[in-house]
Amino acid sequence: MITRRDMLKTVGLAAAGVGSGLLARPGWSWADEVVTLPIGNGERPLAAYPGKRPLIVLTQRPPQLETPFSVFDENILTPNDAFFVRYHLSDIPLEIDPDTYEIKIGGAVDRPLSISLAELKTGFDPVELVAAHQCSGNSRGFFEPRLAGGQLANGAMGNARWKGVPLNALLERAGVRDKAVEVVFGGLDAPPAPKTPDFAKSLKIDHARDGEVMVAYQMNGEDLPWLNGFPVRLVVPGYYGTYWIKHLNEITVVEEPFENFWMKTAYRIPANACACTEPGKSPTATVPINRFDVRSFITSVLDGGTVAADQDVELRGFAFDGGYGITEVDVSSDGGMTWRRADLGEDLGRYSFRGWKTSIRLSRGQHTLMVRAANRIGQSQPAEPLWNPSGYMRNVIEKTVVQAV
Repeated sequence: MITRRDMLKTVGLAAAGVGSGLLARPGWSWADEVVTLPIGNGERPLAAYPGKRPLIVLTQRPPQLETPFSVFDENILTPNDAFFVRYHLSDIPLEIDPDTYEIKIGGAVDRPLSISLAELKTGFDPVELVAAHQCSGNSRGFFEPRLAGGQLANGAMGNARWKGVPLNALLERAGVRDKAVEVVFGGLDAPPAPKTPDFAKSLKIDHARDGEVMVAYQMNGEDLPWLNGFPVRLVVPGYYGTYWIKHLNEITVVEEPFENFWMKTAYRIPANACACTEPGKSPTATVPINRFDVRSFITSVLDGGTVAADQDVELRGFAFDGGYGITEVDVSSDGGMTWRRADLGEDLGRYSFRGWKTSIRLSRGQHTLMVRAANRIGQSQPAEPLWNPSGYMRNVIEKTVVQAV
């Protein structure tokens, strides 16, 4: 175990002035690079926050950091120091004492509990799961017509091996009452002003008790990075990141549907099969955002890059979905006129990124590469982008334009 002093010294968030928005302090630094994302108004600075390599800065307060897309070609597991960061509220915790940290479980339970971090790690059978984590607004910057909200490219996602305790084990210890309908989750981040709604999310009781939703304390074999939820966070495999509460400290079982701002108003999608509307039109009905759609990417070459002409070139990338599991990946080197089947990489589980690779040979000149994936129940990707008023769930077949020289 580490002390609060050790953690603050290591993480440096208080000294960095992250909460106050101060910049020129130890532990936080601008990088020399500036990147231009392939979206409108896409110029972004890079900054190295404590525990992170230089990442793309969307906002400073609260910290919202996007993973440079080249990172995804390093490994099928996204390194902790490159994993994206997304906060909703600017009052983020700058001091956490692991020795006194606890999770309170209450509401419609027979035995309200307070579980310490030490008890979480030693008093329950641990589980591990590889699962993708993705922000609901990942890729929003590509939407046309443009939308309000964080103008992200494709870097608000990552894939990690999570270790922790099944949420259901905690609920069983507390004793869930028969009339329970949902479970509500809260963390240590707080509103900056009295009228700002606190960030809390809920899951239906059956989902919360499915044995896969996890209270995680490790990520890729290490303690959670501070900015990714130290010391524990909720992991909801296959569901968008809005449910993955960081710095988790409250679990409340309720007997009525939970309808705060973040469930009833925010993070809603059109209530139809495509979760889409005609551009510029509001949906007639909405539901809370839920599972990922199928997505796939090329990582070995970036848009605007070059490849060798008239010789075999390996293409590689990854695909994922909301938990049915990727079964096919096809690649086109002629803008979608013809397709070839790629070889799938190791299967790390149905919630994980699934690597793929294939070989292509291109003549000199410009070529449009495309990749599409399908899962076990036949879901795939649309050829044309779908639109919704919040800029969520983009999963169009991606195009990567390269020059063969």
